[in-house]
Amino acid sequence: MSAGAALADAERGQKPVVSRKARGSWVPYVLLGPGLLWLAVFFIVPTFSLINTSLQTGSRAEGYQPGFNISTYSEAIWEYREQFFRSFLFAGLATALTLAIAYPLAYTIAFKSGRWKNFLLVLVIAPFFTSFLIRTLAWKTILSDNGIVTQVLTTLHITDLLELLHLTSDDRLLATPFAVIMGLTYNFLPFMTLPLFASLDRLDPRLIEAAGDLYSSPFTGFRKVTWPLSLPGVVAGTLLTFIPAAGDYINAALLGTPKQSMIGTVIDSQFFRVRDYPTAAALSVTLMATIVVLVALYVRRAGTEELV
Repeated sequence: MSAGAALADAERGQKPVVSRKARGSWVPYVLLGPGLLWLAVFFIVPTFSLINTSLQTGSRAEGYQPGFNISTYSEAIWEYREQFFRSFLFAGLATALTLAIAYPLAYTIAFKSGRWKNFLLVLVIAPFFTSFLIRTLAWKTILSDNGIVTQVLTTLHITDLLELLHLTSDDRLLATPFAVIMGLTYNFLPFMTLPLFASLDRLDPRLIEAAGDLYSSPFTGFRKVTWPLSLPGVVAGTLLTFIPAAGDYINAALLGTPKQSMIGTVIDSQFFRVRDYPTAAALSVTLMATIVVLVALYVRRAGTEELV
């Protein structure tokens, strides 16, 4: 509607007619408002507060004052470099294991389960009905020195192989890197399985049949058709597994020893026991920044930005 027409309508006492396009232009912003407000209050503001805390000067005895002490980052990273490396190593191994377990499971549920599909999906998410802490404590019983799992693996000399890989020691499974990795794998397995299932379930089976009609072997059909089409689910699952696993501290605290402590354990200790808030905040910011960079490189390397 032109300005002249609007003025003429105003002179005649008529209300200007607002086009549907003009009315709808502000609707997306209104719908985004609550989400943006939530993001600002519970993510952006805390992040800036964390960065501000990491730059503070002073000590626990004297108190902390606002400042610009960048040296806290270099000191914290150097002092706890082993915990950083261990966190990404354990998270990476757990992510690889969950992918190896979850992909066949998700494939079976999507294509082979038939009328049992919903029941199997309920079983996948059933662990969420129990506390994360209780699930982790249960692994202390499963991997105990006198437990059947330890006895079977010792009899089969699998513990000897794990010891060569520096994952266990003295024929023990509990309080070793193996126990921490197993705890991470179990606790985050549903986070890998569900995105994989969602990606595989919407895959058109006729595409796989077409590969067979073109004389493709089952392995070649999987490599050329199924795997590429399920890649968004793989990317989503690995991110949903790796990111929380890298910052986890429950599994390391309950299933490991101080020798297996991860960076999450250090941050928890610095915040609530040592109360060295700048160091804890610097470690948190460094962990977030590192994960963001790794995720960006991973998504770019995977060749997809579709995460669902």
